[in-house]
Amino acid sequence: MKLVKFLMVGLGLLYAATSIAADTKLKTYILAEKKAGDVAAIASATKAKLTKAGFEVVGEYSPYSNATILIVTNSTLKANAAKSDFGAFGAAQRITITKAENDVQVAYTNPTYMSHAYRMKGDLKSVSAELKGALGDKGAFGSDKGVTAKKLRDYQYKWLMPYFDDRLNLAEYGNQQVAIEKVEAALAKGSKGGAKKVYRIDIPGKEETVIGVSMAGPGNLDCSGDKYIMDKIDFKKLKSTGHLPYEIVISKGTVYALPAEFRIAISFPDLSMMGSNSFASIMCSPTAIQEALTISVGGEFEED
Repeated sequence: MKLVKFLMVGLGLLYAATSIAADTKLKTYILAEKKAGDVAAIASATKAKLTKAGFEVVGEYSPYSNATILIVTNSTLKANAAKSDFGAFGAAQRITITKAENDVQVAYTNPTYMSHAYRMKGDLKSVSAELKGALGDKGAFGSDKGVTAKKLRDYQYKWLMPYFDDRLNLAEYGNQQVAIEKVEAALAKGSKGGAKKVYRIDIPGKEETVIGVSMAGPGNLDCSGDKYIMDKIDFKKLKSTGHLPYEIVISKGTVYALPAEFRIAISFPDLSMMGSNSFASIMCSPTAIQEALTISVGGEFEED
């Protein structure tokens, strides 16, 4: 009886620990520091810190003035991506240097938050610790109350909105190598879609590649643009610049992207549906983004 009681207590403690972990509220971004200074100089110093900590800086771009984004990966991120279904979406983390009012904010995407949003095998807590050690941690932000890991793994902004596995099929090619070559060529050439390559990560041991793209929002696709969208919805004091850049994933010869109703929502989980600075203010963006990405990777866009 004592053994049975002991086992029951042990199972109860395990269940309680698992329940607490599942109920832990996570936020999208981590503020590393706020300081006075020049964005370019702080970006350069930040890049050096990341490299020293073992991260590979695979891309860098400025979507608009006073903002620089560094995209990094490492062996842990790539290995976890290789083990996860469509893990390429989570193969990188984004570090941002943004001037707001009198300070420059250095922040980064929360690896654990992203691991759950992209349904990855591991929770990337070790990567969180490495980023904290390299850059600092002044607290999480991006959502007032946060989102539980359980909810993130089955995230849906609102009823009838897409989930992570409701991916957009942008184009299909003969095989993985042909698809990569075609997409690279289309992005380098430029098109009416206005998307350009920022970085590329090939997932080891897997027919999967992620390419991050900047979005210029040209012509009638203006509301697909990075600046257009962020001007409308990135209105809080702590900036969510790490929403950018958008990703496309090439898997077994097919080019995919996440629908904007999901991809934007995981970056801005508190964004209201209506009113100022809401999803309603970028109502044209989901279709425009899909069209811009499709055209930019050589696909043919057909509006539903």
